[in-house]
Amino acid sequence: EVENLIDLEIDGFPSSSKMRNGRYQRSTADWGYVGDLVEDDDKIGLYSYKVQSTITSRLANTMIQAKMVNNAKKSQHIVFDVQVPKGAFIDNFTMDVNGITFTSKIREKSEARKMYSQAKAKGKAAGIVRSNALDMENFKTEVNVPPGTRIQFELHYHEMIRRKLSSYEHVISVKPGRLAKHMEVDVRIIEPQGLRYVHVPNSLGDHFDGITTISKGEKKAHVSFKPTMAQQRKCPTCSSTAVDGNFVVQYDVNRETTGGELEIFNGYFIHFFAPENLDPLPKNILFVIDVSGSMWGLKMKQTIEAMKAILSELRAADQFSLIDFNHNVRCWRDNLVSATPAQVEDAKKYIQTIHPNGGTNINEALLRATFILNEAQNLGMLDPNSVSMIVLVSDGDPTVGELKLTTIQKNVKQSIKDQFSLFCLGIGFDVDYDFLQRIATDNRGMAQRIFGNQETSAQMKNFYNQVSTPLLKKIQFNYPQESVSDVTQSSFHNYFGGSEIVVAGKVDTENLQHLESIVTATAANAELVMETLRDVEELDGFMKKDKYADPEFTKKLWAYLTVNQMLAERNTAPTAALKRNITKSILQMSLDHHIVTPFTAMLIENAEKDEIMLADQPKDPRRGCCPGTLGLTPNAPNNNKGIPAWANVTAVPVSFMPEQRSPPVSSLSINRVDNDPHFIIHLPKSQRDICFNINSEPGKILNLVSDPGTGVVVNGQLVGAKKAENEKLNTYFGKIGFYFKNKGLKVEITTETITLKDGSYGITLRWSDTGHIIRKQLLISVKKESNVTITVGEEMSFMVLLHRVWRKHPVNVDFLGIYIPPENQLSPEAHGLIGQFVSEPEVYIHHQRPGQDPEKPQATMEVKGNKLTVTRGLQKDYRTDHVVGTDVPCWFVHNSGKGFIDGHYKDYLVPHLYSFLKKP
Repeated sequence: EVENLIDLEIDGFPSSSKMRNGRYQRSTADWGYVGDLVEDDDKIGLYSYKVQSTITSRLANTMIQAKMVNNAKKSQHIVFDVQVPKGAFIDNFTMDVNGITFTSKIREKSEARKMYSQAKAKGKAAGIVRSNALDMENFKTEVNVPPGTRIQFELHYHEMIRRKLSSYEHVISVKPGRLAKHMEVDVRIIEPQGLRYVHVPNSLGDHFDGITTISKGEKKAHVSFKPTMAQQRKCPTCSSTAVDGNFVVQYDVNRETTGGELEIFNGYFIHFFAPENLDPLPKNILFVIDVSGSMWGLKMKQTIEAMKAILSELRAADQFSLIDFNHNVRCWRDNLVSATPAQVEDAKKYIQTIHPNGGTNINEALLRATFILNEAQNLGMLDPNSVSMIVLVSDGDPTVGELKLTTIQKNVKQSIKDQFSLFCLGIGFDVDYDFLQRIATDNRGMAQRIFGNQETSAQMKNFYNQVSTPLLKKIQFNYPQESVSDVTQSSFHNYFGGSEIVVAGKVDTENLQHLESIVTATAANAELVMETLRDVEELDGFMKKDKYADPEFTKKLWAYLTVNQMLAERNTAPTAALKRNITKSILQMSLDHHIVTPFTAMLIENAEKDEIMLADQPKDPRRGCCPGTLGLTPNAPNNNKGIPAWANVTAVPVSFMPEQRSPPVSSLSINRVDNDPHFIIHLPKSQRDICFNINSEPGKILNLVSDPGTGVVVNGQLVGAKKAENEKLNTYFGKIGFYFKNKGLKVEITTETITLKDGSYGITLRWSDTGHIIRKQLLISVKKESNVTITVGEEMSFMVLLHRVWRKHPVNVDFLGIYIPPENQLSPEAHGLIGQFVSEPEVYIHHQRPGQDPEKPQATMEVKGNKLTVTRGLQKDYRTDHVVGTDVPCWFVHNSGKGFIDGHYKDYLVPHLYSFLKKP
């Protein structure tokens, strides 16, 4: 993996065609006139952005080309950042800089990395970063070029177009990032079976309505999208482009025989199998639904809506049940039940009562589902012709129970035993989609990602429709062994309506005039035998006459299917020796067919081989974030999703003389109580931090916030150290209580557990968990052995930090710290040791002077009519570093804050963990 993007410095490249090493290089002057380019502030112009894609019998070859100019008066970075569909094989990348051409070659990964490292050591290397982003994969390179440079990028990849819901869908990411003088998306379709229809949905938006043209013949079609520069603009006076999304082409082919279509060409055969007009098989289906805290809100609402619609579509012959899980696993029924109207209605009512909270125990939930299906099978409760399946709906990683993904994968595989299928639906941006794909593929299923938004319900129903109609099971393809070899997977467990099974292999065309296929399968009422006979020479004339058809489409499709099959077999190889042999085979196929796989990398070099780039497979499938753009590299966003901005702290340099005001609100604006206990009060108006300690007794409860206006109480109970040091027993917060009176909710946080109470209802998480609890729009997020964040709508939030110490420490004990942002929307009635500072007092600090310690100057502070001697010092903020902490400079008020807080600290002692403070 190329972990950091290293700029390739193109120094001394000629600005036009010039002699280099005794040879003339091809010039980019053939671009023609490059004036009238629309440039952003970076002075980079996009001369053209072209996408050409040709589909030959479901094999799509796609080329993305961008031509750019640096019209600035300085050297700067030009970025080529595009998205490639996951599962596609990148087979070529070239770059031309003022006529100097960089070409690519495929090498074994370790060899490529070695060559790259050698070039990097000489300062002549750059990385091409490949990372995953949702259902696409980012391919990005960045080149630093001098003024006037013209540069052309060109990427090639191929993929097999899969059939879903009776349609092939070809998706091309078109995100140029800026206005292009010439913009074109050109798609050609060549299908020997004949085209039923071709459709281009308006996926780029109504802005481009009517621009796409479609020309369709019997077996060929041409789709063209060529918006002018004016049509690309977001508005008539805008300099930004509206072209930002996916260009989608949908089509289907004619089918004449139930046995499928055999295509034989150039020594390979492809068998497309998609029978129709069959009665559906009954199914036994278990829905396993994640109801952890992260599903709260729109995702859960949309999931419930989709599940109610899906349950309504179950057929009378189907059997089903529901499992919902968080850190616990619940079953609506402990066994499968018939999909009668009464049972379906009862299941809908059950779904409606789900309230998401807690962690995520995927392992136990899937094992419970497999147990129910296995038990039904063993008891003879399943129709022999039925199809059994599990549909998992989840939005996150496991946080409770078994956490190791490979162990979960192994457990589920052993429990399913190839007896039924697992389909996985991943919701949202944070889900480990790679894991869901692996576990689904391992168990005869598939996975799909959907996004947690307003369209979640429709996307869930679309996914279910792909697997809801099993038409055949136990499908076996048979070909004459004497004339075919190296056949890809030829036996399949299920065939679902609207999909397609594809088998490929090599064929001896010199000694064969006809190829026969026999397919056997179990249908609803009978065993089917389907035969297909094809003339070996049948395709030759048609394919050779079409200049756009890929003459190697059968070879590429066979390689595509073979490599993907071997990758799946490698994942489930029972021995290390077998895994090594499969790896060698994949590597050889990758080199033979010039494709980038997990075991190869692409090297891009200039002719002299003194400048080199490396394109590697993504290492972490969840690192991608952003759509592809062309232009200067943007600043990286903050990706701490779900963490309030105030929960992140930035260290600041400390200086004592003269006084340093506190840094801006964005970095350290927080009220905090930590350690034994140290209070730090942030005053936003004067941008100062004021500190004081409270010295009290173990067991006493201090009120931190008491707000009758909002009904919020925060109290902390003290715990003592194991013994006194220097005749002083240190105390810490060992328990913190939150009372939200208007919601009737109480939260108790100790050094062992986090408990939410709502009347007689209660739920507890331990610090060893990572999870969420949601109740009445109050969200509790637990980060394992680290912190708890409590969020109340958009009005307020709190963070509690856990401090662990060595259990056998002779003095110290575990304790808690609490952090409260001053932006919390408390009422003017708020009081308490922290709450009183909602109304910020006037603070005047003057007469700074040296103290007894030269590093701790003193000053006079006037506040609330009092004159206090304060000392400049440091306290700790432990939000980013739980051990050492971040230094926070502040003015320290002695005598337990006397004179700065109202009254005496003992006035803030309360009798119970949820008591309001009685104001004097």
